[in-house]
Amino acid sequence: MRLVRPVTHVLFDMDGVLLDTEKLYTEATQRIVGRFGKVFDWSVKGNMIGRPAMDSARYLVRALALPIGPEQYLAEREILFRTLMPTADAMPGARELVEGLDARGVPVAVATSSARPLYDLKTTRHRDWFARFGAVVTADDPRVVHGKPAPDIFLVAARDLGATPASCVVIEDAPSGVAAGRAAGMQVIAVPDPAMDRARYADADLVLDSLHDLTPADLGF
Repeated sequence: MRLVRPVTHVLFDMDGVLLDTEKLYTEATQRIVGRFGKVFDWSVKGNMIGRPAMDSARYLVRALALPIGPEQYLAEREILFRTLMPTADAMPGARELVEGLDARGVPVAVATSSARPLYDLKTTRHRDWFARFGAVVTADDPRVVHGKPAPDIFLVAARDLGATPASCVVIEDAPSGVAAGRAAGMQVIAVPDPAMDRARYADADLVLDSLHDLTPADLGF
């Protein structure tokens, strides 16, 4: 299991890669849409993950024909997030991989579609190992003009680490994130949720079941 090109820097998406927040997104959203007799399942969620919040909210409102606007959905969701997100657990193998890379002096960054206040909530219980990241780029960074699947956030993260795009590998769980990494000219490793159709990750260089399946040595470190 090797990448085609050697890499020197590793860029991580956060939700579903480093932190197990997707179930918390599902819980919050189901509480909201359930009031209208709707069900939030993977047929809808699979097209939302990894995208900027407003893009996802607009899609949700259209897909489920909700009688509320995307702004109201996001406002209600934000209230629920204040109690849900600080409970987020680490994804299997995530902490070990980050610490292993850091121990070898490999520069690592987070590039997340979450805004900074939400990033802070999600990492409440994980500040120690998130301190190992040399750069953290969030969706509300003014340098990120377009969200995933545009490459902006990964290009900004690479610049913050002093890396060229070709020297970076992106680790993602969402098809939009894979597309963003590809558009940035980077190699991409996908770690999809088991509920996602693997055919949607055809553009990834590697597709893994878990970060437990990936070691620094697999990345050439």
